[in-house]
Amino acid sequence: MRRWTIWAALALVTILVVLAGGYFLMNSRTYQLAGQVVDRVETNEKMVALTLDDGPGEHAGEVLDLLTAADIPATFYLNGRDLAARPELGRAIARAGHEIGNHTYNHRRMVLVSSATVADEVERTDTEIRRTGYQGDITFRPPYGKKLWTLPKYLSDHNRTTVTWDVEPEAGNSSADAIVAATVDRVRPGSIILLHTMFGSGSPSRAAIGPIVDKLRAGGYRFVTVSELIDGAGSGKP
Repeated sequence: MRRWTIWAALALVTILVVLAGGYFLMNSRTYQLAGQVVDRVETNEKMVALTLDDGPGEHAGEVLDLLTAADIPATFYLNGRDLAARPELGRAIARAGHEIGNHTYNHRRMVLVSSATVADEVERTDTEIRRTGYQGDITFRPPYGKKLWTLPKYLSDHNRTTVTWDVEPEAGNSSADAIVAATVDRVRPGSIILLHTMFGSGSPSRAAIGPIVDKLRAGGYRFVTVSELIDGAGSGKP
């Protein structure tokens, strides 16, 4: 009976360790089991990448106007289904010179999924991105930042970079002022900023774009795309 109890305890500990490890891997912004993941680039230069997730949604035109007024490039992580539904918005993003990344077709959590599902979600979205006219490299951002093994393995096999973020100012903040303050407080050289700006009337994240740009520029930062940040060259405007 005692031996059974010991083995049962060891089995329980093993299960808990496996579950804890899986949870860490699923949510880690800085580590995955295969391929390259980038949450921030180590650099002494004051450059940052602004990334905008989801869509293109109904407010894409407004977002583009804000970026044009601020005179900065951004990297849009878009969903294939929304690109297929609003192809004119995808073309407008590409024409404006912004980078477009892959955010899956259906914005599903890419954990405990088959290799076929991963390939379908990524490749169908790649096809929609190319239909916009965008010709640059296509990096990948997993919805909700979640991944385990199948997704990183596929991306590694296809020489694709996973891009997460190190600045998420929307977390716990519901006003534009709070989002701006959190961004300025957390940004470092080489940071990747995550915002969601496509949906919602009166989005505080959209309202925060201009002030974020103004304050970071005043601090000596310039904005580049994710690929420019990774390459270390950057062609964003000061």
